Amino acid sequence: MSNSSVLHASPVESNIANGLLQGDRAELANRLSEALADTYLLYLKTQAVHWNVVGPMFFGLHKLTESQYQDMAEAIDSIAERIRAIGFLAPGSFKQFSQLSSFKELTEAASAKEMIQQLLQDNEICSRNLRNSVAEAEKVEDVHTADLLTARIGSHEQNAWMLRSLLE
Repeated sequence: MSNSSVLHASPVESNIANGLLQGDRAELANRLSEALADTYLLYLKTQAVHWNVVGPMFFGLHKLTESQYQDMAEAIDSIAERIRAIGFLAPGSFKQFSQLSSFKELTEAASAKEMIQQLLQDNEICSRNLRNSVAEAEKVEDVHTADLLTARIGSHEQNAWMLRSLLE
């Protein structure tokens, strides 16, 4: 294979035989794509809070959001790779993420309290959406996808708990 043909390779949907029906894999890929979009936009929003928070809560919230967005960065990669492993293309543009996600970007300056409330709400949305996706994965016996998304539920619930604690 020549160098020029290697450079022309592009990803395609794969026809795989892993024990899951193509239609079930397609549904799971859609659910995973929604999870990827939610996670990516929440990652971005969490970074924005990390960069822009001010006031007496600055240091604690700065450190908390850093650990949360670092966790989400790893999850983004894992979710996208799972989409590829079950034979589909992973979305990768802001346009796609905006269309697939359940929430909106943080686009205006807000107080620390408002930022925390938005992150709390979005982590709870992620948890709820992921529960539905886990149920779909379990229905078709895709234990790996169910495990991956179940772990994400735990992370988002812990994030929500920590953020909620700051508001109480």
